[in-house]
Amino acid sequence: MSESLLTHPPLAEETRGLARSASIIALGNIASRVLGLARDTVKSHYFGATGAVSAYELAVIVPTTVYDLLIGGMVSSALVPVFSDYLAREKKDDLWRLAGTLLALITMVMAAFILVIQLAAPLIADFMAPRFSPDLRALFVQLLRVLVFSLFFLSLSAVLTGLLYALQRFTLPTFTASLFNLGIVLGALALHNVFGVTSLAIGLLVGAALQVVVQLPGLRGFFSASPFVFSRRGMGRGPRGWIDWRHPGLRQIARLYLPIILGLVISNLAILVSAKLIAATGEQSIAWNDYATSLMQFPLGLVVTAVSVAILPTLSQQAVTSETDFKSTLAQGLKLVLALILPAVAGLALLAPPITALLYEHGHKFTATDTAIVSLVLRVQMLGVFFAALDQPLIFAFYARKDTLTPALVGMAGVGLYLGIAFGLSLLRPLTLLDLVFANDAQLAAHALVMLALFRRRLGGFNDLSVWTTLTRAALASLAMSALAGVAYLGAHNLMPRADLPSRAFVVALPGAVGFVAYFWLAARLNIVEVRLAMDLIRKRLGV
Repeated sequence: MSESLLTHPPLAEETRGLARSASIIALGNIASRVLGLARDTVKSHYFGATGAVSAYELAVIVPTTVYDLLIGGMVSSALVPVFSDYLAREKKDDLWRLAGTLLALITMVMAAFILVIQLAAPLIADFMAPRFSPDLRALFVQLLRVLVFSLFFLSLSAVLTGLLYALQRFTLPTFTASLFNLGIVLGALALHNVFGVTSLAIGLLVGAALQVVVQLPGLRGFFSASPFVFSRRGMGRGPRGWIDWRHPGLRQIARLYLPIILGLVISNLAILVSAKLIAATGEQSIAWNDYATSLMQFPLGLVVTAVSVAILPTLSQQAVTSETDFKSTLAQGLKLVLALILPAVAGLALLAPPITALLYEHGHKFTATDTAIVSLVLRVQMLGVFFAALDQPLIFAFYARKDTLTPALVGMAGVGLYLGIAFGLSLLRPLTLLDLVFANDAQLAAHALVMLALFRRRLGGFNDLSVWTTLTRAALASLAMSALAGVAYLGAHNLMPRADLPSRAFVVALPGAVGFVAYFWLAARLNIVEVRLAMDLIRKRLGV
C-alpha cells in the first residue's frame, strides 16, 4: 500500500467502498455492454444500416420516451432517496406498502398508455417519419404496436431496481440490461428468417420480461420482513394492507419527481424532435446514429453510471448528516470517473474506424461506407462524453439532497440550446447528421458546466483541489497513451491491411493493449490513486 494511502486511511477506505460497489455495478454494465455490442453485431449482420433498421430504432424511441418520462428518471431522483429514507428509519412495513401501492398504480397507468399508443400508431408514424416511404411507415406502425407492450415490464422492473438499490443490493439490478440485450440477440437469431426486423421487437419484449423475473429473488429477505398480508376489509384498507392509496411516501415521491417530469417533458419532446430531425436527413441516418451511440454509451455505462449509482445511497444519507462527508464522497466519485473515462474517450476516438469495422462490417448488409460514417459520428460524440461523465455524478448529488428542480431547470435550458443550434443551422443550410451530433455535444457541455457552477455556488465547491489534480494527471496520461497507441495502430494496420476478421481484430487489439498498459503505467508514475485502487480491487477479485 502506498504512503499516500497510509497517510489518509479513511479516505482510501471510502474510495475502496465506492470502488467495491461500483465494481459490482460495472460488472453488470460490462455484461450489458458486451451483449449490447453482440446485439448490434447481430443486427448489423442480418439487417445492416438500412431503412428497416431506422424504422425499428425510431419505433423504439416512442415507448422508451414514455418510460423515461413517467418512470425512468424516478429511480435515481425519487425512488432511491425515498426508499433509503424509510430504511434508514427502519420502517420496512411502510416501505413495503409504498412499493405495493406504487406497483399497482404504475400497472394501471401503463395499461392506459399501451391502449392509447396502439390506437394512435398510424398518427405517430405520420409525425415521426413523414419522409419515410409508405412501406417503411407501415413497418414502423407494426413495430410500434409490438414494442409498446414493453412499457409494462420496464416499469415494474424500475420499481424493483429502486428497492434493491435502496437496500444496497446492486448485483441483480446491474444484470437486468444484460438480459434485455440477450433477449434481442436471441430474438434476432431465432426469428430473423420468419419475421425480419420484427424479430428484434419480439426479442426486446422477452428481454423486458426477464428484467422483472431476475430481480425478484433479490427481495427475498425483504419479503419475509414485510407485511404481505391482507386486511379483512379488503386489500389496502386495513392497517397492514399492502396497497395504501394515501401513503405519505407517494406524496413525497410525487413532490420529488414533479420537477423531474417538467424537465423530462421538455427533454423527451426534444428527443422526439431530434429523432424526427435525424430521420429527415436520410432514411439511414437513424441507424448510423444508433450504431455510433451504442459504442459511445459503452464507457458511460461501464464507468459513469456504475460510480454514480454506487454513491447515490451514501450521498442520500450524508446529505442530512454531514456536508463535509457528502462533498468528500462526491469528490471520490468524480475522481474515479475522471481517472477512468478520459482514457476510454481517447481510445474510442483514436480507434473508432477499426472498432466499427470489427463489430459491424459483416456480410453484405453493413458496408465500408457505413463504417466510415458511423466512426465519424462516434468521434464527434466523444466531444460530449467527457462532459456527460462529469455531469451525471453532479446530478445525482442534487438528487441526494432532494433537489430535483435544479437539474430539471438546467436540463430544460440545455434542450433549448440544442434546438436553438439546430434551428440556427437550418436557416443557413439543410441540416446534416453531424450538425445534430455537434448540437448534442454543446448541450452536454453546457449542462455539465452549469451544474458544476451551481454546486460551487451552493456548497462552496470541494474541500480541496484533488478533483482537478486528478483531472490534470488523467488528461496528461491519456494524451501520452494516445500517442503510443496511435503509433501501434499505424504499425498494426501496415502489418495486416486486409479486411478479414483476424486482421481487423489485430488492428484493434494491438493498439488497445498498448494503450491499456501505457495508461496504467503512466497513472502509477503520476500517482493517480483512484486508478491504483481500482486495479488493486480487480486483482483481488481475480485472485491475482
